Amino acid sequence: MGNKELVLQAADELFGKKDPSAVDRWVAADYRQHSSLAADGPQALRDLVAGLPDGFRYEGARVIADGDLVALHGTYYGFGPDPLVAFDLFRVNADGKLAEHWDALTPVVARTASGRSQTDGQGEPRDLDRTEANRALVVEFAERVLKGADYSVLTDFISTETYLQHNPEAADGLDGFGAAAAKWGEQGKNLVYKTVHKVVAEGDLVLLQSEGEFGVPVAYWDLFRVADGKIVEHWDVIAPVPAELPHTNGLF
Repeated sequence: MGNKELVLQAADELFGKKDPSAVDRWVAADYRQHSSLAADGPQALRDLVAGLPDGFRYEGARVIADGDLVALHGTYYGFGPDPLVAFDLFRVNADGKLAEHWDALTPVVARTASGRSQTDGQGEPRDLDRTEANRALVVEFAERVLKGADYSVLTDFISTETYLQHNPEAADGLDGFGAAAAKWGEQGKNLVYKTVHKVVAEGDLVLLQSEGEFGVPVAYWDLFRVADGKIVEHWDVIAPVPAELPHTNGLF
């Protein structure tokens, strides 16, 4: 069983079947947690699963596997009064156990600027032979544009013909992104990227986990789809960094 299949099976038993005993089968004894929802260790996850309400469910949109890292993108129903769009990232250890977890969640928005949902679009990675080239493109984009704020090279990385947007406040295309960025700036929420912590790539899908500021300290989770050497689609979650966590690992 590959890491992608392993994580999907574990997630189904834990969050689909809501089976606390699945922790014993799938979770490492030294499980490290970076979520604000639980503390470190198997017992904290067992308690979380045991406390899930009857109406709880998860609707997956896509999965990306890259070595020992597996990222899930989808929607949780039942964590609270409103559905939550989420990125979950798991590290699988050499024994085939879930050893570490990071996540970011944001409310589902009923009406977005582009008319797309926060999770719809292509589900499966394609162009698997282009993984490393696509990873390199997105990493350079992150360094020069996101961190370096050099927007003069934006069209070197993002297609001027097709840029499908899933951020709730940005319409499609570079003009849509520019209008949203200007609006955010007026609200004192400039996009500031300080550090890219993780890059997870499979085929034409590349996920960045970063930290920075968006009026307040935030975690940025950006998923890009690449076609013909240009970024053509974008999904994201921007999550405020909580002041305190139930562990000492931090969000990253």
